[in-house]
Amino acid sequence: MSLMEAAVFQGDGAVAVERVPVPVPGAGEVLVRLHGCGVCNSNLPVWAGKPWFEYPFEPGAPGHEGWGEVEDVGDGVEGWKRGDRVALLSGKAYAQFDVANADALARLPEGLDGRPLPGEPLACAMNIFRRSDIREGQVVAVVGVGFIGALLIQLARSAGAQVIALSRRPYSLEVATQCGATATFGTEDWYAAINAVNELTGGAGCPRVIEAAGEQATLTIASGISGEGGRLVIAGYHQDGPRQVDMQQWNWRGLDVINAHERDPAVAARGLREAMEAVADGRIDPFPLLTHDYPIGRLGEAFQAMQERPDGFLKATVSL
Repeated sequence: MSLMEAAVFQGDGAVAVERVPVPVPGAGEVLVRLHGCGVCNSNLPVWAGKPWFEYPFEPGAPGHEGWGEVEDVGDGVEGWKRGDRVALLSGKAYAQFDVANADALARLPEGLDGRPLPGEPLACAMNIFRRSDIREGQVVAVVGVGFIGALLIQLARSAGAQVIALSRRPYSLEVATQCGATATFGTEDWYAAINAVNELTGGAGCPRVIEAAGEQATLTIASGISGEGGRLVIAGYHQDGPRQVDMQQWNWRGLDVINAHERDPAVAARGLREAMEAVADGRIDPFPLLTHDYPIGRLGEAFQAMQERPDGFLKATVSL
């Protein structure tokens, strides 16, 4: 039996690396030898050991931002062969191998050998962008500039929009400017940020606002800068309890409020393929945004850095 290394989350910040059997692809599945996996902010509660999870996690879980090359295919799989370089949508990618449905893979662009390319968050960005309906000449606000927010700034600029970026971290605002934002504001003072954007827009607010941090503060700010008849897009992952919104404000302004989290596997896979096309044609450039890389044995350090967000940190990957 072939063995591989895989991370096992044990709760309270403890992550072990264990030797476990390499998975076998079933019918319609592909086995991928992983080169790396992105470290997702949504997994912080898993690493921290929140009581609503059961530990230990299965080996490799909850890694879901993997890329690598095809190692083997299951029965009935066509179009994929050993050595094809791919990004994949899977759930146990903090490991040297993982399996995915054959429809949940996308080919990596040519000429990127050896470069990290976590496809799943790029797919999310493409699906959020589609749901945002951004048009040339619009003023778009992105509230919360992490990896996804920075990608959305790039996509909005590629569509011909002007972008206002808001974040509490000065480093993130520097990244936003590098990605094409034409104005940036800090968010330590929620209402000062709202007033600054409304003053910049002559009181009209923004026809498109993307909330991309998943916090009460960013949701409040995003609501306050949305223009009448505009679209408020919820891209942040709100997972730490209920939120409060000003429904009178939403009603009065006639906002379209869009939850841009996709759960249809076919939609997610389409976003993954579109993301690889966007990387190939230059609409998005994720590589400067991947600021830190760790070996799998230091995965816990990656989560620690993501929690603390030291200056210069935006997105971590794990090499496998």
